Amino acid sequence: MISHLTLGTNNLELAIKYYDQLLKLFDAKQIAKTDQVVFYALANSSTKLAITKPHNGDIATSGNGTMLALKAPNEQLVQAVYTLAISLGSKCEGQPGPRDNGAYTAAYFRDLDGNKLVVFYRPDK
Repeated sequence: MISHLTLGTNNLELAIKYYDQLLKLFDAKQIAKTDQVVFYALANSSTKLAITKPHNGDIATSGNGTMLALKAPNEQLVQAVYTLAISLGSKCEGQPGPRDNGAYTAAYFRDLDGNKLVVFYRPDK
C-alpha cells in the first residue's frame, strides 16, 4: 500500500551523509539519487524512504505530529541507532528505554532538519 515516505531537508548533502550512516545499521542502501532527492530501501522491501529538498523551493520544516518509526530486530540496535544519531548531531527526544510498561523498547530523536524519528523493538508475542 505505501510506496515511500518523504522527509524534507534544507541541506541534501549533509542529510545524505547522515542517513547513509544511520540507515546502514538497518542494511538499507541508496537506490536512487538526483540533485533534489535520494531514495533508500531494504533489499527485501518495496517501501522506500525519500529525503528531498522541497520541490516548491520553500524551506523544509518538520511536521507537528509527524514521526517516522524505524523497527529494529533487537534492543541492541535501538541503542546503536540512537547512539549514532546523537553522534551525528541529532537532538534527543527520549533516551533508549522501556515504554508502555515494558511492552517495547524505544528511543526518540530529531534529525538535522528537525524531523522526528523513533527506533523501537517490540518482542514477538
